[in-house]
Amino acid sequence: MGIGSEKMNSLKSWVAEHKLTSIGAVWASALGSSLALAVKRSPTTKTSLRLIHARMHAQALTLAVLSSAALLHYYDTDGKIAMDDGENVTPNSLA
Repeated sequence: MGIGSEKMNSLKSWVAEHKLTSIGAVWASALGSSLALAVKRSPTTKTSLRLIHARMHAQALTLAVLSSAALLHYYDTDGKIAMDDGENVTPNSLA
């Protein structure tokens, strides 16, 4: 499997270590892309309306990414259901 597999594994490990940063990066890039596309398609639209639509598109993409990540976490790569993620949570630790 070579270099491509190694790069994918390093990307997966980086995302696993920096979850919030990667989610923020996805949101910011989606917001910027949507805003740039809105400016290109309709330059006469109000800026506030463009920002609202860009934010909605970015939130939808972020929810899709989060849902995909949850599914990937729930279903192991072998197709097995993940039963334990290593955290021991008791009712006393939540309070």
